[in-house]
Amino acid sequence: MKTTFLNGELDEEIYMQQQEGFVVKGQENKVCKKDLGVTYVVLGIKIQRDPNGYTFIQSHYVEKVLRKFRHYDDRPVVTSFDPSSQLKKNQGDSVSQLGYTQVLGTLMYIMNCMTPDLAYTMSILSRYSHNLDKDHWYALIRVFRYLKYTMNYGLHYTKYPPVLQGYCDANWISNHSESKSTSGYVFTLGGAAISWKSSKQIANTWSTMEAKFVALDKAVEEAEWLKSFLEGIPLWPKPVTVACIHYDSMVTLT
Repeated sequence: MKTTFLNGELDEEIYMQQQEGFVVKGQENKVCKKDLGVTYVVLGIKIQRDPNGYTFIQSHYVEKVLRKFRHYDDRPVVTSFDPSSQLKKNQGDSVSQLGYTQVLGTLMYIMNCMTPDLAYTMSILSRYSHNLDKDHWYALIRVFRYLKYTMNYGLHYTKYPPVLQGYCDANWISNHSESKSTSGYVFTLGGAAISWKSSKQIANTWSTMEAKFVALDKAVEEAEWLKSFLEGIPLWPKPVTVACIHYDSMVTLT
């Protein structure tokens, strides 16, 4: 009964008593009816409509996060990660581990919702949540500064192209402290990203070609799941078009 309104398909009109503390003066005997009109905000995401499609942005939520952690007035930067930084495991005591994980979790939510450009950075920073030092904190704060720069960015979806497209790549071991490569992919539909991921590979690879094979395998796995998901949508045109995956390794493609 607690989840009937979330999961049930109801044809009836639903009414409820006015909640305590929100009773309208002079209308105490009236009840509320469950029609909220057109949706504008869902889970911290704003929905903007125009003749060409929908735009999803998190500007107000990002601003709230920046103010909460007192980084709203920081100077913006155009990249979320400094490629010249060489993060490594801290050999001493961790620096503010609890605070680091709290910030990390908040930023992971922003990334998972609609910020694919943070996927690589968050993958790197999450590897040091148990043995961090001040360098990891500096890298984490840089993400706040990047969010300030991209606060009004969003994802714009249209009806075209209606074809699922994927982009995949991998980098081999980037420095001596790493033993595994990193994979990444992003899938688009209707002109914007719908699925993305960047993560350390679970297997050791001994060449760039092997690392790219592993990355491509994960991308194909995600493409199959997304195709199956689209097939389960009743109004989606059938049959679902085969996904197209773009890759930059001629050796792997052959």
